[in-house]
Order: sequence, then C-alpha cells, then structure tokens
Amino acid sequence: MSAEATLALAVAVPAQLAQVDALMRSAFTPYVRRLGREITADAYDWFGQAIAQGDIYIALDGGEIVGAIATRPRGADMELALISVSPMRQKSGIASFMIGRVAEIARSRGLQTLSLTTAEMMEDRIRLYRRHGFEIVRRGLPEHGKDAHMRVHMERVLAADA
Repeated sequence: MSAEATLALAVAVPAQLAQVDALMRSAFTPYVRRLGREITADAYDWFGQAIAQGDIYIALDGGEIVGAIATRPRGADMELALISVSPMRQKSGIASFMIGRVAEIARSRGLQTLSLTTAEMMEDRIRLYRRHGFEIVRRGLPEHGKDAHMRVHMERVLAADA
C-alpha cells in the first residue's frame, strides 16, 4: 500500500496552529541552517492569519499532521510559500501527494499557475518540483536579504494540465 493511500488533505483550522508551526520549524530548520541562518521566533507569525483565510493545507495520516503547505493566493496564481513534511516521514511521497492535491484545488478555482521559490543549492527540491511540472522561470537573490544564496523561482502552468 502506498503512503498516498492512507493520506488525506485538509484545510488547517485555528486549533492546529501550534502543530503546523512546530511541523514547519522541524522540517525547515535543516534547510535554513544550510543557508547559514536560523529560523527566527517570529518567522511564522503570519500562519494564524493564513489559517483563518484557509490558505494552509495539511496532510493527515489518521489524525496525525505529517505535512503542510502554506499558500498565498495572488490573482490567477497560487504561491506555494512553504512546503513541509515531518522529518520522520520525508522521502515517503507526502510532499508529492500535497502538491498534487493543492494543484487540483487551484485548478478547481480557475487559477492558472502555481509558483514557488527555493534555494538553487537545494537540488533535490528542484528535482521534486520539476517532477510535478514546475519549470524555472528566473533566478535571483532573495528579496529578504538575510542570506546571499541564489533562489530559483519556479512556475507550473495549470491550464495545460487539463
């Protein structure tokens, strides 16, 4: 039985904020450290509002939150701002499951693209996103200026998926 067979995607609710925050921190700490930084205490202060707006999706395996995607709607695009999987469950198909389901949601809303940004040095992530139809549309330094690692901005056109 595949990991996908036991997973469900749901919209996060306010009562799950602490769990989503903890999951994101545990998943992103190694990534951010590779960039030479640490996650600040206030880095995810925007999650409460995002959950209230229905913009954070969680992957559930039974009652356990094993993944989360924080999105930012922008016109005809849905940005996948953060994609995280529980460190103990990484490389088991959860990220692929979530990306696929969120793409279905975006398409059902009539959105035209999904977009995301990742560090250019994170080649495994770039390969994952390419497997899901994302292409690099530009490269550049991060707007936040907290590190000097190049980022790749990727996009997936949903209209061609139908």
